[in-house]
Amino acid sequence: MHPLEVLLFPLGRAFRNRRAGEAASLANSPELTTDTHFSLTSPSFGEGQEIPARFCGPLIGQNVSPALTWGALPAGTRALVLLFEDIDGPGEAPRIHTVAVLASTGDGVAEGALVGPEVTFAPRYGKPGKYVGPRPLPGHGPHHYRFHLYAVDTMVDPATFTAEQLPSALAGHVLASGLLIGTRTS
Repeated sequence: MHPLEVLLFPLGRAFRNRRAGEAASLANSPELTTDTHFSLTSPSFGEGQEIPARFCGPLIGQNVSPALTWGALPAGTRALVLLFEDIDGPGEAPRIHTVAVLASTGDGVAEGALVGPEVTFAPRYGKPGKYVGPRPLPGHGPHHYRFHLYAVDTMVDPATFTAEQLPSALAGHVLASGLLIGTRTS
């Protein structure tokens, strides 16, 4: 265990029973809900399984984005919007790790592909966005990380909204969605 993790471990234990929970997820916003779904999977880890260290943030891994694959998208899909969140963070709302816009071509993204000009990100905490891998608070227990992928019927510029503004930015444009859940404990 890294010395910083040793220092944070008692804090994680103190907040062990405090979790934002699924009910507070942005994905539950009426603007993002849809009755049409497609599969979202990863060859990097299975549904409900532990996300390998390679895809985790500092002190755990190399912060490499996992490969993602999805099923057939509905006609009229012009862009894909990825929301990656930790619903077990100790705050009042799930921690948003990444909001990115992907091209609607193909059936997935390769490992490490959530970078560069092919992907655009919404800002995080006033800074340019990027992929931010799982990094649960040491001692806090298991965390559930949810990858939500939305097929939308319009082009989206994530530089024009924050993660919290995502529901209003996509209101009336969500055609279908996919969900993949992974876990991580530190």
